[in-house]
Amino acid sequence: MTDERIEYVGEVVDRACRRYNEPTISALIPILQEVQSEVGYLPPVALEKVSEFLKLPKSHVYGVATFYHQFRLRPKGKYLITVCRGTACHVGGSSDISNFLTRYLRITSPEDTSADGLFTVQHVRCIGACSLAPIMKVDDDVYGKVNPTGIRKILSTYRRLTKEEK
Repeated sequence: MTDERIEYVGEVVDRACRRYNEPTISALIPILQEVQSEVGYLPPVALEKVSEFLKLPKSHVYGVATFYHQFRLRPKGKYLITVCRGTACHVGGSSDISNFLTRYLRITSPEDTSADGLFTVQHVRCIGACSLAPIMKVDDDVYGKVNPTGIRKILSTYRRLTKEEK
């Protein structure tokens, strides 16, 4: 992260913290939400500054940021891939889909972003289209009965769209 970006994140955190006259633990989640809303994720410098403002251990702030699914510690990719992990999808092979995406996108784990910044993978409990299991979404587009061959085709479409935009 550049010095300029660190300074920007610091200003965002300061602005979010100024909304609270007295630093209390009840301000933690709203501050994190506001920072993430503007920055797009919660970089380490933001967590440190929030920790200092609220006089909380860094481990506590990090624990809250990693406990709640809404918070991201890394920038989100251009496209969000959602893998359903509900019962029907689990039985239908969603863990294989998740493992394939991890290898194919060369990400370190599920819930990560590809090196090219195009794709972020996330797991959800249920998408609500169980008859199509296993299900994967890319942004708002739902793909049912997915398999590795189909996923390669789906993702190549989004890569092509990105190239066409340039």
